[in-house]
Amino acid sequence: MPRNIEIKAHIESIEALEPAVAALATQGPVQISQDDTFFRCDGGRLKLRAFSATEGELIYYRRANEQGPKESFYIRSPTASPDSLREALTLAYGQAGRVVKRRTLYLVGRTRLHLDRVEGLGDFLEIEVVLQDLEPAESGEREAHALMNRLGIQSSSLVEIAYVDLLARAAR
Repeated sequence: MPRNIEIKAHIESIEALEPAVAALATQGPVQISQDDTFFRCDGGRLKLRAFSATEGELIYYRRANEQGPKESFYIRSPTASPDSLREALTLAYGQAGRVVKRRTLYLVGRTRLHLDRVEGLGDFLEIEVVLQDLEPAESGEREAHALMNRLGIQSSSLVEIAYVDLLARAAR
């Protein structure tokens, strides 16, 4: 199963951080609209990510809710019919939440840097270091920490839970 190391941080603004991210990037920026629907799932997270009416992907993943770098295991499956798949999964499992965001993607080598503007939450940076098969998680954690430091991200800005959980917390 593919793995990565993830860090999520709340940032003041995308506009303030983007020049530093662009200076490190080997590729990007790519603008991506994402509409993520989460479904009830006992053994991890199951979400349908719609990019458009004719493009999306079903993603299952497991990761701990903790601050700082965390290992994530995931499987992605593309779909050309996200709306009907959302309806079927909603009927089968029930929805657990929805997250709509505008993502700006940059690549720094094997690492994905996401500048996310999340409806109802604000601006965030996500760092995803894609691990090779059998590569120790610690090497990805070191890489993620180094990028955090180069971008001036303080540990006090780190977020331990998913956007969908932040939105649920804000709604309470």
